[in-house]
Amino acid sequence: MHINLPNKMYYKIGELAKALNVKTSLIRYWEKEFKTFHPKKNKNGSRVYTNKDVATLQHIYHLVKEKGFTLEGAKQKLKDERRLGKDDIPANQIVISRLEKIKSELQQIKAQL
Repeated sequence: MHINLPNKMYYKIGELAKALNVKTSLIRYWEKEFKTFHPKKNKNGSRVYTNKDVATLQHIYHLVKEKGFTLEGAKQKLKDERRLGKDDIPANQIVISRLEKIKSELQQIKAQL
């Protein structure tokens, strides 16, 4: 899944919710349910999400919304991936996201020609 976000160091919860087309309450709920996903808060108490947090959120979204995993099933899948040493999945997700963004930009350029 490609989400269209500007290239920044930190993102707000509203930006992520809009990009994923979900409500902010769902993202907060996933924070409580998935121990691997816990963004930091700034001095105002607002959540700030790094690129790694975004990749983790995309992975959770992919498992739950696209693959149809239950929350328990998604938790188990993430746990199994960590056990097998696949902690770099969020990094892979970042690369995939960037490639999808490049692909969509190239398709737009092609359409303009």
